[in-house]
Amino acid sequence: MGKIRAGIIGTGNISGIYFKNGNRFDSMEIVACADLNVERAREKAAEYGVRGSSVEELLAASDIDMIINLTIPQAHASVCIQALEAGKHVYVEKPLSVTKEEGRLVLETARKRGLLVGGAPDTFLGGGIQTCIKLIEDGWIGTPIGATAFMMSGGHESWHPDPEFYYKKGGGPMFDMGPYYLTALVAMLGPISRVTGSARISFPERKITSQPKYGQTIQVDVPTHVAGILDFAAGPVGTILTSFDVKGGSQLPRIEVYGSAGTLEVPDPNTFGGPVRICRAGSREWMELPLTHGNADNARGIGAADMAAAILSGRPHRASGELTFHVLEAMHGFHEASERGTHYTMTSACERPEPLPLG
Repeated sequence: MGKIRAGIIGTGNISGIYFKNGNRFDSMEIVACADLNVERAREKAAEYGVRGSSVEELLAASDIDMIINLTIPQAHASVCIQALEAGKHVYVEKPLSVTKEEGRLVLETARKRGLLVGGAPDTFLGGGIQTCIKLIEDGWIGTPIGATAFMMSGGHESWHPDPEFYYKKGGGPMFDMGPYYLTALVAMLGPISRVTGSARISFPERKITSQPKYGQTIQVDVPTHVAGILDFAAGPVGTILTSFDVKGGSQLPRIEVYGSAGTLEVPDPNTFGGPVRICRAGSREWMELPLTHGNADNARGIGAADMAAAILSGRPHRASGELTFHVLEAMHGFHEASERGTHYTMTSACERPEPLPLG
């Protein structure tokens, strides 16, 4: 079997792990990169032994089968559409797009062109969450009844060198970190049928205390504390709380799944590994279980590699465009439900991603 030849567009900080991991998988190899800043692209290309170019040159290249889109969120949809119109499959960092309308356009363009779209996060393909999926499927906690998910933080202005984006359209705790939590929940419990929630801007202005913009003020445009409820199509009811407003720390778990025969403690969905713990009905003892699957290290890029394998074999890919759009719609749903004081009924559906085989 050959390899899918991939090119990266967007050579910022996150590109490093994609370059490092890009050639560890049998299905793809990264051969080129591009950036609006062509000089930066050429520096990354020299560092990782690939060729660097302008975005236009990369999209026109005949030896590129797939684009890995690592641009800023506001550019995700436009770059995806450019890549698809150039005849390339595309895998994009989260979120799929900033708006639902852009996300639908990306998927429709791919359908018309007969090409695949995939997207991050792919952490659910790591050993930690794949082990949780295996435990649920094997009946360790009985029938899933509900789940909770918590991402509690004080915000990014105390450590990030340029934190303003996180408080503008496309930012906020739900759009920044929600994709990890929601994707993990869908991977374990299946698609979401409706959501509701409440959201607020707790601090309309925030002061940057990190360098190099220490002392500058950020005007906050998006909700920074979002509490949501999810009805899954299969029956479980979930709650999710994402916040940039927790100034005193939190001891809440990341994710728990509750079943008729026990509770499953799911590891941080922003990581690929464990620990995975379970408490069976009738017991107060928590057991840590060994991981059933590999890729428990930082395997970022495994979703793109799985998509490359799908292109070669014709099977469905797991970190699919339909999954990323479903998560995008749910995130908007929480905000819209809060604004309207109602439930938001999902218009999209997706298949629960096929679990990875053991080994």
